[in-house]
Amino acid sequence: VQLPASGGGQVQPGGSLRLSCTISGRAGNMAWLRQAPEKEREFVAAVTASGRGTLYADSVKGRFTISRNGANNVVDLQMDSLKPEDTAIYYCAAGRGFSDLRSGDVDVWGQGTLVTVSS
Repeated sequence: VQLPASGGGQVQPGGSLRLSCTISGRAGNMAWLRQAPEKEREFVAAVTASGRGTLYADSVKGRFTISRNGANNVVDLQMDSLKPEDTAIYYCAAGRGFSDLRSGDVDVWGQGTLVTVSS
């Protein structure tokens, strides 16, 4: 399974970005995690294989939306109302249960894409 990601960039506080991850191969539950400078990697959001189940970190709930297009094997992360503290490298990942993904215990890591939120 390969997980190329795209959509990162620089945006001002309050702005929006959309990250996309294309799944090459079969994958179950998917997630986005992020790592800010000098901080540990942290869970952002997860979605089930069907796309009907989602989970969010408290820090992004209400601002970020994870979605999955099964037909195209694409997992997106719509990020709205971005804050400077959202600045990080964002990683797409494939794994098993939500508890595993939330703890960073994933099966496949995708390439990271940098998101910078600053004025």
